[in-house]
Amino acid sequence: MTEVKFYKKAASYWAKVPATVNGVLGGFGHISDIDIDGSRTFLNHLLSLDDPLDTKLALDCGAGVGRVSKYLLVPYFDKVDLVEQDEKFINTAAEVIGQNNVKLGTLYHKSLQKFKPDKKYDLIWCQWVLGYLTNKDLVDFLRKCSKSLAPNGMIIIKENIAPAEELEYDDEDSSVTRPYKQMLTIFNEANLEIIKSEVQTGFPDDIYSVYMFALKPNV
Repeated sequence: MTEVKFYKKAASYWAKVPATVNGVLGGFGHISDIDIDGSRTFLNHLLSLDDPLDTKLALDCGAGVGRVSKYLLVPYFDKVDLVEQDEKFINTAAEVIGQNNVKLGTLYHKSLQKFKPDKKYDLIWCQWVLGYLTNKDLVDFLRKCSKSLAPNGMIIIKENIAPAEELEYDDEDSSVTRPYKQMLTIFNEANLEIIKSEVQTGFPDDIYSVYMFALKPNV
C-alpha cells in the first residue's frame, strides 16, 4: 500500500465514525474512566519527580472529541492545545471542553504527519494515534515534538503494543500496532530516552497491552 493510500484510507474511516467517546474508542467507551485513572496516576508520578515538568501548556495529539483534554489535561494545565485531523471531532472537542473555557488553547485541524508545533510545550500527550503514522513519519513527528518541549518538558505516549515481534496492520481503519522492540527503536531514532514506562491495568483481556512511555530528549 502506498503512503498516500495508507493515510487516505484512515481519514475516510474516521470520517464515518460518530463524534462520541464510544465512537473514538472503537466501541470501548466503557473503559474511558479506567484509562483516565491510569493516565492520571502516571502523570502524578511524573509531577512528583525532583525536577518535574511545568504545568503551563500541554498539547493533546490526535485529540478526538477532547476526552483526554477534558478529563486529564485541563485539570492540570493552564492551557491545552489540541491537534486533530477530523473536523467534526475537533469541533466536538471544543464543545466538550467549553468554547469559553479559559484553559482551551489553540485548535489545530491537521493530521500529525503535516503538523509542526510552533510553541514550547510542558507536555505533549499522544494516545491511540501514532499507529496511523508510518515509521518514517512517526520518527519525524517525534523529533519535531522533541524540539518543541519547554525545559523539563516531556512527551507521553500511550499505545497498544503488539504481542508478537512483528508489526500488525489493521485493514479496517488503516493503522498499525507496533511491537515493543520497534517502539524502542523508534524512540532511539528520534533521540528520545524513556524516563518512565508502565502498563495500563484494568482493561479487558481482549485488548492488547497498553503501555505508557514518558520520554525526554536524549542530551
